[in-house]
Amino acid sequence: MIRVFIGYDDNETVAFHVLSHSILRHATQPVTITPLVKSHMHTFYKRERSSLESTDFSFTRFLVPYLSEYTGWSLFMDCDMLMTGDVAELWNLRDESYAVMCVKHDYEARDEVKFLGAVQTKYEKKNWSSVMMFNNDRCRMLTPDVVATETGLFLHQFKWLGDDSLIGDLPTTWNYLVGEMTMR
Repeated sequence: MIRVFIGYDDNETVAFHVLSHSILRHATQPVTITPLVKSHMHTFYKRERSSLESTDFSFTRFLVPYLSEYTGWSLFMDCDMLMTGDVAELWNLRDESYAVMCVKHDYEARDEVKFLGAVQTKYEKKNWSSVMMFNNDRCRMLTPDVVATETGLFLHQFKWLGDDSLIGDLPTTWNYLVGEMTMR
C-alpha cells in the first residue's frame, strides 16, 4: 500500500482534492491518502501558527513519520501539485540507505511574495520539503514536541537529521516548480 499524506489548508481545499484525484487517477497500485489537517492534531500537537508559516501544514508535514507510527515509508506532498504520472513509479524509488528522499532543488526564488500573499522566505534547501518520502523508522527524532518547538529552518533544512548524506535525491520531475524551472 502506498501511504500518501497531503498538506491541507482551508484556503486550498480545491487544490487538495485536485491532487488527490490526480494521484488516484494515475495510480496502478493501492493508495491511501491522508490530509494533514492541523485542527485534527490538537491532542498531540500544539503550535500556534506564526506569520512565517504560509500554510497550516508548514510544520505538520514533519509529523508524517509520527503519524505513520515510525514504520515503513510514507510520501508527503504539498497540496498545490498535480500528479501527472503513476505514484507507484515514485514509490519504487525508495532507498533504504536514506532517512528521507526529496528533489534537491538548487535555485533561489525570484518572487518576494508567494501564493495567497504570503512572504517568500529565502533559505538553503528551499522547496526540498514540498515532496518528501520518509523512511519513517529513521525519522524517530521527528516527535510532536520537536516539530512544535523547533524553528522552521531546523525542520525545512533537514537539520534534524544531523547529516545531509541521509537525504536521498529524487528526479526533478517529481517536484517540478512551475514558473521557476525549465524542463530539460
